Amino acid sequence: MSEELDSQNTEISAVKPKFLTQTRFDQFDLPTELLAGLDDAGFKYCSPIQAQVLPVSLTGRDVAGQAQTGTGKTAAFLVTVFARLLALPDRDPSQPSALIVAPTRELALQIYEEAEVLGRHTGLSLAQVVGGIDYQKQAEVLRRGADVVICTPGRIIDYLKQGIFKTSGVKIVVVDECDRLFDLGFTKDMRFILRKLPHYENRQSMLFSATLSYRVLELTYEFMNLPEFISVTPEDVTVEGIEQELFHVGREDKFRLLLGLLEREDWTRVLIFVNTKAGVEWVAQKLQGNGFPAEGITGDLPQRKRLQLMERFKDNKITILVATDVASRGIHVEDISHVINYDLPQDAENYVHRIGRTARAGKTGRAISLACEEYVYHLAPLQELLGYELPVVWAEDSWYKEDKAGPIRGSRFGRERDRSSRDRSSRDRSGRDRSSRDRSSRDRAGSDRPARGSSSDDRRRPQGRPAQAENGGPPQGERTPPPRRLNLPKASLQPGGIFGLAPQRQMREEPAPKAPSKPAPRPAAPQAAQAAAQPAAPGEEPVKKKRRRRRRKKPAAAVELNGGTSDSGSENSGPAEE
Repeated sequence: MSEELDSQNTEISAVKPKFLTQTRFDQFDLPTELLAGLDDAGFKYCSPIQAQVLPVSLTGRDVAGQAQTGTGKTAAFLVTVFARLLALPDRDPSQPSALIVAPTRELALQIYEEAEVLGRHTGLSLAQVVGGIDYQKQAEVLRRGADVVICTPGRIIDYLKQGIFKTSGVKIVVVDECDRLFDLGFTKDMRFILRKLPHYENRQSMLFSATLSYRVLELTYEFMNLPEFISVTPEDVTVEGIEQELFHVGREDKFRLLLGLLEREDWTRVLIFVNTKAGVEWVAQKLQGNGFPAEGITGDLPQRKRLQLMERFKDNKITILVATDVASRGIHVEDISHVINYDLPQDAENYVHRIGRTARAGKTGRAISLACEEYVYHLAPLQELLGYELPVVWAEDSWYKEDKAGPIRGSRFGRERDRSSRDRSSRDRSGRDRSSRDRSSRDRAGSDRPARGSSSDDRRRPQGRPAQAENGGPPQGERTPPPRRLNLPKASLQPGGIFGLAPQRQMREEPAPKAPSKPAPRPAAPQAAQAAAQPAAPGEEPVKKKRRRRRRKKPAAAVELNGGTSDSGSENSGPAEE
């Protein structure tokens, strides 16, 4: 019997995940109640992030850890929280002693469920405070008292401002997925919460983030007490068990390639990432139309429906889930075999978050990315962050499958509309070309007939002859009827004359036949002066002559007063009048 037991033990140790370390949880000074919860959860060996965080956090020091999802960081800070609270001699059950802040409701629910398993034997009370759940019920739970509060920033701030949530008794605070909190716009909210807590010298602080950006480091320097920075890079844990592939494909053929990959790959659960909410709805409906059990989850779904979708996905009732980056942060489901980036992420750090959904707990997985002409520009910063280029695979023609769903009616996704609009515009353009050709042929045929209102000269013009061909002017337009012939000089028929644009200078410069026999304009001045001196009835003279009379009235009067003297005598006209 002993040999059989030994052989069973060797078999169990042989299948131990490779990513676990040789550090055991029972090597730390943990309470027996907590060890019992770890045993119920099946945790015996520590993951790399747990093996590096626990020796520091169990001593009461602050920790800032960099680790991806699926590396065991949730258990790392939960073990620290429970061990710290069980060791407090003056803990007040009516006030919360620990605060855990998560960016999304799904992630807060995941932490709450794992805390229920690990703290089952500790006797500590838990409270989940998130949006989308009954406001009054959560307020009553806080009034009764809870040892550990797991929350999202928005709802806990409401209770904090109303005085329902008390922060004076908080001894330890945990900020999970800090970079995602900042991406979702909770920077000011997080700072507000940390300012309301006791000073960082009077509490322990733990912060975990997938990337330690400058914003995260600034928060650690401001609200933490000389934290110990612990980093488990993606190359050491998450990416090691993930097989990554990149396909370059046109936007119009992307969905057909997705159908072919789903038929070729051997998958159990698939998580498809799309950058927009409208794209999630469009891809999910397209997959349903092609016979795949797919559903879409976005950040604006009601909380109850989101929880139902997550439960169905965990129970394997839904095998394909289409999500955005915001909604995916709460997806912590084991055995996701494939992660497909239908759209390359606009933020390079989101790629690490996406592929971290597969190959969890040391398992293997596949990450497939489709790079189209719209999002291929985000490939370079992504590969720069990873430090290597993604392996490229070129799809064969047989991998593109026919889309049987057809167009999605009522979808907000712009790609379907763009495709239909392009087809419609091409049809309209071809129709306009045909109509213009028909119209031009009718105009050409009608140009042989004289236009309505034309003169008799035009009627006697030979058919088919352009109206202005003999003068070098442009022929009559196909769409504009010829203008009526006016009694204008021949110079007006120069180019542009039919539109009234002929230069008037040419018309004035052309001399008349009897111009030389006319008298010179100089002798006509006295006659004009005499005509101006004679009174005339108002309105008979043109305006031009009236202006001439006004200009020459004074010289004429001066001549009469001086008795026909010269112009020099007009200078003394003033004294003569006196």
